[in-house]
Amino acid sequence: MSAVSIFNDVIGPVMRGPSSSHCAAALRIGRLARDLMEGDIAEVLVEFDRSGSLPTTHESQGSDMGLFGGLLGWDADDERLPDSAQELAAAGIALHIETVDVGDPHPNTYRLTLRNAHEAHSLIAISTGGGMIEVLSIDGMAMSMDGGYHETLIWLPKTAQAEFEADEVLRHDAGDLQVLQVKGSSFMSTSHLPAIAVKRLSPVLPVPSHKEMRIPFTSCAEMLVQDGARHTPLWQLAVAYEMARGNFTEREVIDKMIAIVRILRKSIASGIAGTHYEDRVLGHQSGRFNELMQAGKLLDGGALNRIVLYVTALMEVKSSVGVIVAAPTAGACAALPGAVIAMAEAMGKSEEEMAQAMLASGIIGVFIATRWTFAAEVGGCQAEGGSAASMAAAALITLAGGTLDQAIAAASLAFQSMLGLICDPIANRVEAPCLGKNVMAASNALSCANMALADFDPLIPLDEVIDAAKAVAERMPREHRCTSLGGLAVTPTSLEIEKKLAEKKARGCGGCGCH
Repeated sequence: MSAVSIFNDVIGPVMRGPSSSHCAAALRIGRLARDLMEGDIAEVLVEFDRSGSLPTTHESQGSDMGLFGGLLGWDADDERLPDSAQELAAAGIALHIETVDVGDPHPNTYRLTLRNAHEAHSLIAISTGGGMIEVLSIDGMAMSMDGGYHETLIWLPKTAQAEFEADEVLRHDAGDLQVLQVKGSSFMSTSHLPAIAVKRLSPVLPVPSHKEMRIPFTSCAEMLVQDGARHTPLWQLAVAYEMARGNFTEREVIDKMIAIVRILRKSIASGIAGTHYEDRVLGHQSGRFNELMQAGKLLDGGALNRIVLYVTALMEVKSSVGVIVAAPTAGACAALPGAVIAMAEAMGKSEEEMAQAMLASGIIGVFIATRWTFAAEVGGCQAEGGSAASMAAAALITLAGGTLDQAIAAASLAFQSMLGLICDPIANRVEAPCLGKNVMAASNALSCANMALADFDPLIPLDEVIDAAKAVAERMPREHRCTSLGGLAVTPTSLEIEKKLAEKKARGCGGCGCH
C-alpha cells in the first residue's frame, strides 16, 4: 500500500455526505468498479457481511449515495450525489443489495458483482477510514490497490512473457491464464502483447503514488530523531514530508492547503447563513448561536465561543450534504478546522498562517493513519474525534508560535483524554452526539494547547498514545463502533426519531432537500 499523504488520507477528501468512511470511500470503490467494467454496467449486486457495520448504516450514512455516484463516474463533491439512486436507475443499471454471512474480518467490506451483456467481474474492497480504501480482490484473485496508481490489469496466456518499466508488477493465477497487475504513474501499453483482455483502473486519490517516493519518517519518534537539535517548526516538517510523498515544491504544498482553507471558510459562512435538508436530525442552530454571541448574551468563552460557532456551522453543512473537507473524517470534519480558523481569525492571522497550522495538524494525522486508523467502525469515535483533537491541539500550538516539543505534547495530551470514546449516532445519522463530540474535541484541543504552552508534561509519547488507542479499540464491542446498535443510538428517543425519519422518507419527502 502507498505511504500516507496529508492530502489523500488526513486533510481530505473534499466531499459531500455524512461520512467519509461510508460516502467518499464507497464512491472511490464505485469508481474503480466502473473502470473494471469500462463504464458499461447493466447490473450490480452489492453484498454486506451481517457482522459488519454496513448492513445497519449503508443507507442512512451515505454508502449507497457514494457507491452509486462512483458507479456513475462522479466526483466526491458532485452536487448530484443526493440523487444518485435515481440517476443510477435512470442510467439503466439494475441494483441488488443483500446481506450475507461470509465472516469478512473488516467491518467496512464491499462485495460487488458487476455484469453487462458481454462480461461479469467481481470486486471486494474495504473502507479503511477518512475516505481511504483498499481493493482486496478482483475476480477472486487476491490484490492490493488503494487508488493511488494507474493500474493496468492484463489477462495473458500462461506461457506469455512480459516486462514493463513500472513501479510494481504483480502476477496472479487465473486458471488457464495469468493476470499481470501493473502499477505505474501512467497506464502501460499492451499493443505488443498477446493479451486476452486489458482493464485500466484510474487513480482515485488526489496525490498519486510514484516509484521515487522516499518519505523521510513514518512516526513521531522517527521525526524527532531525524530533526535532532534543530527544533524545526512542526508545519515545516509536514511540508518536507509532503514534498517527498507527493513530489511537490514547498510552495505547491502550502498553496494546496491554502485552497483547502478557503473551501472551509466558505463552508463555515454557508453554515452560519443557514442550511436545509429533510433527512436529518438537527436543524439550523449556528445562526441563533451567532446572534446571541454577537449580542453578548452567551457566557464569556472568549475565542472558544467562535470555535463552537464554526464547529456547529461545519457540522450543519455536512448534514445538509454540502461541501466539506474530511479532516480527518466527515464525522469529525469540524473540530480541527473550526478550532484553527476561529482561533486564527481571533488572532488576526492570515490564510497562509492558517494553512501552516493545518499542515502541522496533518503530520500528526499521518502518524495516526500510519499506525492505526481514522475509521469509527474500527476504533469508535476515539479514532475520529480523538484524532481530530490531537491534530487540532498541534495546530493551535503552531498558531501560537509554540515549539515543536510543545506541539507534540499538546497532541499527546489531547489524544490521551479521548481514549475509549464510542461512536453511537442518534437515529443512525452522523449528526448527534457527533456535534457535541466535535465541540468537545475542539475545546479539548484548546485546553491542551494552553497546557502545553505552559510546559505541562504529557508523560506518554504520542506514538504510544496511538498504540494505546488501537489496543482499546480491539476490546471495544461492535455495538459501540458506528453500527447504531449501542449507546445513545438504541435509546427509545433515538429509535423514535429514526422511525419518524423513515416514515417521512416513505412519503417521498426525505433526502432530496426540495421541501
